[in-house]
Parts: sequence; structure tokens; C-alpha cells
Amino acid sequence: MAKADKATAVADIAEQFKGSTATLVTEYRGLTVANLKDLRRSLGDSATYTVAKNTLVKRAAAEAGIEGLDELFVGPTAIAFVKGEAVDAAKAIKKFAKENKALVIKGGYMDGRPLSVSEVERIADLESREVLLAKLAGAMKANLSKAAGLFTAQQAQAARLFAALQEKKAAEAPAAAEAPAAAEAPAE
Repeated sequence: MAKADKATAVADIAEQFKGSTATLVTEYRGLTVANLKDLRRSLGDSATYTVAKNTLVKRAAAEAGIEGLDELFVGPTAIAFVKGEAVDAAKAIKKFAKENKALVIKGGYMDGRPLSVSEVERIADLESREVLLAKLAGAMKANLSKAAGLFTAQQAQAARLFAALQEKKAAEAPAAAEAPAAAEAPAE
């Protein structure tokens, strides 16, 4: 590869690092071109799966300000540059790795720090953003319903108390009216 081509490749990879929400590093040794095509298809639009020379990737990572990944760039390395949700891309790669034992997850980079293999797998095990937001909304709605019930319970209790007092006074008023009338009546 000519020096100008290498510089262009490093610049392109550095731009991919900078434009990614997360980066997942894998070893693709033993995968066929058809396997790689299937993996790229399973990632969809959420990530770009790139195979590049380790030396170029190391330079690009340094140029992009990414640190702590150098030990991952050993052997045949491919990188998934995630543009969308990291969870979706991690799920796709984990599922593909389960079906194709030749694909090995080495680690990743997200939120300004390197990720271990176990952290990438935990991210893959998370539910999607939409599901988590729906669960959060459901929990908030339930808590708001409970709070509304507590606020209205005091008012309902006060209303029942006033109604009971009115019934008691209404029941006492005729009894009190009959008692003086009986006292005024002459005894026979």
C-alpha cells in the first residue's frame, strides 16, 4: 500500500472513530467472505463493519483520541463502528458470534473508555432503548396513579366523614324533637 493510500486510509478510519457512538473490536480469523457479508447485513444501518491493518487502525485511533485499544489490535482484526444504538450492534455481533464460532469479540470502546469482552456482552444483553423507555414510562405511570390515589383518598375520607356527621345529626334531630314533645304532653 502506497504511503498516500495509507494516509487516506488512516484519515478515513479516524473519521469513523470520531463519528461513532461506540466501537466493537472482533477477530474474524476463519470467517469467509460470505460470512462477513452476512455479518454486515445483520448489523444493518446501525454499524459499519471494517477490516483494516492493525497498524493503520492504531494510528487512526491515536489520531481520533481513542486510547486503551492497542492490545486489541493483534491478529486479524475487524471493527464495527456503531452509528446508532450500541445495544443493537452488540446484540447482532453476539448473535453472529454464537452462530459462527470463528468470530471472536475482543472488546470495544464507548463513552470515552475501553470495554472488555464481558462489558460488550452485557451491553448485548440489555433490552433495546425503546423497551427500556416503555418500562420506565410504565413505572412512572404506576407511581403517578398511586400518588393520585393517595391525594384523592384524603378528600374521599373527609367527604365520608362529613356525610356520616350529617346522617348522625339528621338522626339525632328527630329524636331530640320527639323528646321535648313527650315532656310537654300532660301525663294522664
